[in-house]
Amino acid sequence: MIIPNLPSFFVPLVGLLLPAITMVIFHLYIQNDDIF
Repeated sequence: MIIPNLPSFFVPLVGLLLPAITMVIFHLYIQNDDIF
């Protein structure tokens, strides 16, 4: 019962979390480039 429910919860979580992590890494890269 857990296996079919897991992707239903995991896919939207990754869909929201992945762009957030990408934005954070991009912001840190811009900030680091600005310091240099």
